[in-house]
Amino acid sequence: MEVISAPTRLMYSPSFPPQVNVNRTSIASNIKNPSWVSPKSVYFQRNYKKIGPFCTKWGLNVRNEGFVEGERSGVSDRDGVIIVDHGSRRTESNLMLNVFVEMFRDKTGYPIVEPAHMELAEPSIKGAFDSCVRQGANRVIISPFFLFPGRHWHQDIPSLAAEAAKEHPGVSYMITAPLGLHELMVDVMNGRIKHCLSHVAGDADECAVCAGTGRCRLH
Repeated sequence: MEVISAPTRLMYSPSFPPQVNVNRTSIASNIKNPSWVSPKSVYFQRNYKKIGPFCTKWGLNVRNEGFVEGERSGVSDRDGVIIVDHGSRRTESNLMLNVFVEMFRDKTGYPIVEPAHMELAEPSIKGAFDSCVRQGANRVIISPFFLFPGRHWHQDIPSLAAEAAKEHPGVSYMITAPLGLHELMVDVMNGRIKHCLSHVAGDADECAVCAGTGRCRLH
C-alpha cells in the first residue's frame, strides 16, 4: 500500500480488483461504453417489481446519466461539490474517499470538488465548504456518499452544513439525496463478490477495502 503526499490532498493508491482500473483521468469497468450526458428528468420508479414495494419510494432512476456543461440544471463553473462520507478512525478508509473524489472530478470535469468526513476525520464539512468558497463557488452542493437515507442524512449533515454556511452569506447550498438504489450497484456488488472469492482461492490480491487486514477469508 502506498500513500502519496500532495500539496493540497493526500492520495491513496490502492490495488483495485481486476475488473476496475483507475488512473488520473478515467475509471474503466466491465460496463461497456458508459454514457455520461445530461439528465432530462429524474424520477422515482413506480413499476420495478423485482425487489418489491420498497423501490416504489427509493428506487432512483436517472435518465441519460450525468450532466452536460452549461445546462441550467447541471453543475456550473461556480458550483462547488462536496462528497461527504461518515469518516473513520482508520486512515486508509478515509483516504479512499480522496481516491473517489479524484475519479469523480476527472470523470465529470467539475472544477471544484472536495472530500469531507461527517465526523472522526478531516477535512470536515465546514473545511470543505470553506475550500469551495475560496475557489470561487457561489453555490455548494453537498452529496452524501451513503447508500440509504438515515439519521445522518436527515439530521447530522444538514446541521453541519447549516453551521458551515453561516460564515458565507450569499453562498447558497443544497444537500442531495444519498445514492439510493441503482442497477449499476448490482454490477459493483457482483464484482466485489467475485474478487473476494478469487482472493480466497489464491488467484487475486486483497482488494483496497481490506488490504492488510486479512479479513477476506473463509471461516
